Amino acid sequence: MADTKLSCFWQDPQLGRDALTGVCLHGHTNRSKESLYFVPQLAKKLPMAATALEKKCAQAKNGVDFKRAYWTPPLNPKMAYELEKGQIETTLGLGSLVSLTDHDSIEAPCLLRAVPETADIPLSLEWSVPYHSTIFHVGVHNLPPARAQAIVDDLNAYTRNPNDARLAELMGMLDEIPDALVVFNHPMWNQDDVGGKRDGRVLDNFLKGYAQFLHAIEFNATRRPWENRSAKEIASTWKLPLVSGGDRHGCEASGALNITRAQSIAEFIGEIREDQRSHIMVMSQYNAPHGLRMARTLLDVIRDYPEFPEASRRWDQRVFHPDPKTGQIRPIAELWTAPPGFIEHIFSGIRLLENDSIQRAWRMLFMGSTPVAVPFESSTEAAS
Repeated sequence: MADTKLSCFWQDPQLGRDALTGVCLHGHTNRSKESLYFVPQLAKKLPMAATALEKKCAQAKNGVDFKRAYWTPPLNPKMAYELEKGQIETTLGLGSLVSLTDHDSIEAPCLLRAVPETADIPLSLEWSVPYHSTIFHVGVHNLPPARAQAIVDDLNAYTRNPNDARLAELMGMLDEIPDALVVFNHPMWNQDDVGGKRDGRVLDNFLKGYAQFLHAIEFNATRRPWENRSAKEIASTWKLPLVSGGDRHGCEASGALNITRAQSIAEFIGEIREDQRSHIMVMSQYNAPHGLRMARTLLDVIRDYPEFPEASRRWDQRVFHPDPKTGQIRPIAELWTAPPGFIEHIFSGIRLLENDSIQRAWRMLFMGSTPVAVPFESSTEAAS
């Protein structure tokens, strides 16, 4: 019987006083390639925006390839690691374990393992899993160093050329690695329909075929409460524990952590896999309106960082698109002399959210007199 305990830091900061370690799972760095395909998908929900986007893209020479274009989060691996480590050690007063999970890549933890202070960081990634009409994301944590890159190559080969038989082989292989953790990330999030619900039949078929190889379902700190309630129901149905997932893409530390008495990543994974025991600490940032938190992340993405290395200071140096002449992927800053005026106008409007008064008004508008956003019916529940 899986046992998931969920605590809200803002209700009682002392709830984790018996723990020794905070664990941050699922965070992204600038080594993570984030698709821009959501832009036209989101525009479809706003007819005027869709028309304007189509018009502007038609004016661009050779058009805009949203399927190949991508953006990268602002923080480099060291910054991302230190942000998460700092929250755990300063806010919770615990030792820290951080697992960074970029999309389909272990480049970030490999870079950090070359430095003595972070030599023990686990080799982890978020694997993109095409399955029938959708794409699922699976957190794969703590791969064995000697085999890690070969395993990642096999996972990425499936992503490029998916088939059910090969997926079963790969999931079974990951399950057989004793110290690895395989997590079904944000199971209700629909990459192909921003804001829409996932096709329940496809989700059910995936779980029927592969839940036996999963070790946990994710409580995701960037998703809305109804999605996490559904994740809890999935965990209960399939008798799996919930684990936290910060899913940080900007500069705000993860909104959910695990707390434990384990002092190594392997010991923590043993608690999840063998004991099916998990204690999630939901941090105070989860208690802000979802739309405001997403806006803050967007602000982090489009903000200038003059202290960063030269090639990553501006947002258009962190967004990539195929070169119309060569097809080579390049920063869009190299493909124009200056950002188009209509984009700068849009971003100027978004940047108004930097104002504290506007953020307070947003909070009052969307939260009213409700003081907290409790993700479940109570602050502590068992997953099953």
